[in-house]
Amino acid sequence: MHSSIRKLQKFLQLESERGYDNRAVVGGLDKILPAWLKEALEDQLEQRLIDYVAEKLQDYAEQDIQGRRETIRDLLSELKEPGIQQAPLKPQQTDEAPPAQPAPPAESPQPKEKDITPPEAAPPPPAHQPDPAPVHKPSAVPDSERVALNAPLTTLDGIGKRYADKFNKMGLNSLIDLLYYFPRRYDDYSQLKPINRLEYGDELTVLATVQSSSARKINNGRMTITEVVVSDGTGFLRLTWFNQPWVANKMKTGLQLVLSGKIDMYLGRLVMNNPEWEPIEKEHLHTNRIVPVYPLTAKITQRWLRKTMHQTVTFWAPRVRDFMPDHILQDARLLDLPNTIAQIHFPDSFEQLKAARNRLSFDEIFLLQLGVLSQRRSWMNAAARIFEVSDEWLAQRTSKLPFTLTGAQIRTITDLRTDLRSGQPMNRLLQGDVGSGKTIVAALGMAIVADQGAQSTIMAPTSILAEQHYRKITELLTEYIQPGEIRLLIGDTPETEKQEIRQGLQDGSIKIIVGTHALLEDPVQFKDLHFAVIDEQHRFGVAQRANLRAKGRNLHLLVMTATPIPRSLALTVYGDLDLSVMDEMPAGRQPTETRVLYPNEREQAYQLIRSQVEQGHQAFIIYPLVEAENEKQDERQAAVQEYERLQTNVFPQFKLGLMHGRLKPAEKEAVMTAFRNQEFDILVSTSVVEVGVDIPNATSMLIESANRFGLSQLHQFRGRIGRGDVKSYCILIPETPNAVENERLAAMAETNDGFILAERDLEQRGPGQFLGTRQSGFAELQMASLSDIRLIEKARMHAQELFNQDPNLERPEHRELHKMMKRFWPAGAGDVS
Repeated sequence: MHSSIRKLQKFLQLESERGYDNRAVVGGLDKILPAWLKEALEDQLEQRLIDYVAEKLQDYAEQDIQGRRETIRDLLSELKEPGIQQAPLKPQQTDEAPPAQPAPPAESPQPKEKDITPPEAAPPPPAHQPDPAPVHKPSAVPDSERVALNAPLTTLDGIGKRYADKFNKMGLNSLIDLLYYFPRRYDDYSQLKPINRLEYGDELTVLATVQSSSARKINNGRMTITEVVVSDGTGFLRLTWFNQPWVANKMKTGLQLVLSGKIDMYLGRLVMNNPEWEPIEKEHLHTNRIVPVYPLTAKITQRWLRKTMHQTVTFWAPRVRDFMPDHILQDARLLDLPNTIAQIHFPDSFEQLKAARNRLSFDEIFLLQLGVLSQRRSWMNAAARIFEVSDEWLAQRTSKLPFTLTGAQIRTITDLRTDLRSGQPMNRLLQGDVGSGKTIVAALGMAIVADQGAQSTIMAPTSILAEQHYRKITELLTEYIQPGEIRLLIGDTPETEKQEIRQGLQDGSIKIIVGTHALLEDPVQFKDLHFAVIDEQHRFGVAQRANLRAKGRNLHLLVMTATPIPRSLALTVYGDLDLSVMDEMPAGRQPTETRVLYPNEREQAYQLIRSQVEQGHQAFIIYPLVEAENEKQDERQAAVQEYERLQTNVFPQFKLGLMHGRLKPAEKEAVMTAFRNQEFDILVSTSVVEVGVDIPNATSMLIESANRFGLSQLHQFRGRIGRGDVKSYCILIPETPNAVENERLAAMAETNDGFILAERDLEQRGPGQFLGTRQSGFAELQMASLSDIRLIEKARMHAQELFNQDPNLERPEHRELHKMMKRFWPAGAGDVS
């Protein structure tokens, strides 16, 4: 075996053993290339193998762990028997070639350019001309030539089983999958300039002729640099490739090139480093246009994939059946699907790219809304037990509460009463800001159900929150529920008590059970469960919520969240739910004053906390980490380490407590109980206080490294204070005095409205934190932005109109839409709650 092969195998094996962290070689795996290329050439390895190894290792750092794993595995596989002639690494031809696809129509190739004219004399036209305004344009391909596009990828010329397997690992199994594999970004090489007008930093295309080329060794032979000089008649430009000596062999004097890349500067001269290039007489896929850049996987290069995609799109996109009804295409002024697919992959202009993105975004929201409407109809068609109480019954219970209900609480209780007596399952989302009083609403709903002998449950994401709900519900309903009819079930509940609770749920003696994930265990069975409440619902997965619903039959379901849901999400992802909003705070609450301080102003925050504690109040100090785990985290604030510093150097006169997620549940409860009982003046904590902590005496909060949290999460933290009738203060300190971060955090100082902050968070950080795992695939929408309220409302309107006319999509004109719905909503993907 060649020494170059053995050495490369050792590096690859080491990288595998290190978990693909790109540290088998100092600086990254690609740093071995200079020396290895030289040795590989001396060993006379096949040029195609050398090229392939170089390309894959150069892309290695950009791949995720899965991509790196596949790259290493495949490279090791290729290097096992280097002396044997293997199948080509690049699938231009395969011995398992599928039937050849028909050639594209004669008019599709671009006209070839024969000569280069100096741009000053006659500027060459751009590679593509923009189309007219993007509206519906029916494709000219007759129906007889259209296909379902469910054929396997091996249908494509140049893709055998080997490459089809690579695509399969990326989730691409058919032609339609490949057509919907969109670029992750675009390089704009559509601008042309003559060489004498180039400027540093330009990203563009140059048409020029090779004047000379050479390759030489540098750094004692450890690196090869290829230099090519080109000219277009207006000036000369030097091109440079590192560790690609084979480029020099292809750059023959007189070769006319199209070059695209970024203009850099070296020793006072303008240069292009590692530009994309193509002979001028060939069709331009990598230069002289808006160039798509695709996500890659092992053994697939950008240039090969781009070429494959172009062949696929050119022939097959016109043969895609458009599932969108014609009247919607016309009314919504949408590009037809064949043109959309062509423009999203190889756009003629940014206007056409925008039109294609708009169509695909509309499609996603439209299909999403149809699925949500279908789920809602299925839910509403079910029958549920009726629970009804009189106004007098409700007035008697609310009159004995230790506080007056807000208008929002009264409206929400009315919504619940309407749902419970409707005969259809309640399916309601209750969103209310922190401290708005959602628990009392849930408690009264459970009291209505318990009054008629049935069972209810409330499931919370943490033991702390479950215990808090248990205490509050017990206090509120103690006069109306017998001792033992309300119980708490969490992971730390002793086994003997768990057995007692399970028995009580099975025989019906327990009417209300409050708990965590422990409620989902198989031994937990109910005699007559009819009402379920899920708190902080985005913290639970689809399967977990389905498991809870399965413990009853056609349950009345109330999901609650303290994270305000932006209106656009309420219209789409939560469109199957009835919505109740609690936007009022209990009487006597004062808005919390929020300030953003620079790191060097930290002492001001400490002084504020001292002042509040000296007045008999308590304070939180929040950190994002428990303890520093590596050198990079040493400079970040860590709760455990900072607790010791604060207690010793900053607040020696006060008693500090420590709270973090690594404590056992019993330890967390002990800390929170001590803090609630005012045994601690200041609680140093991680984000575990985001939910479930109710300390009315806490009036100040300092959040360190505030830039590392989203606005909605910061709002959740802030909700832990200001729960009494005393003025409260929240101080945010980012890690650095970064103007952009401080501008973002300034929104916290501007408003206490959680809905405004949620909208901003959606725009900045995406929908993930609002969705959790509620709906399979919602967070992975490829094109649609769930903050684009105008598009959402338009798509929702058209979806509602169509659903009202043909809810089952049974009409002949909706046949293709029905197929697309099955593709977009695979069986089991949806979740009603």
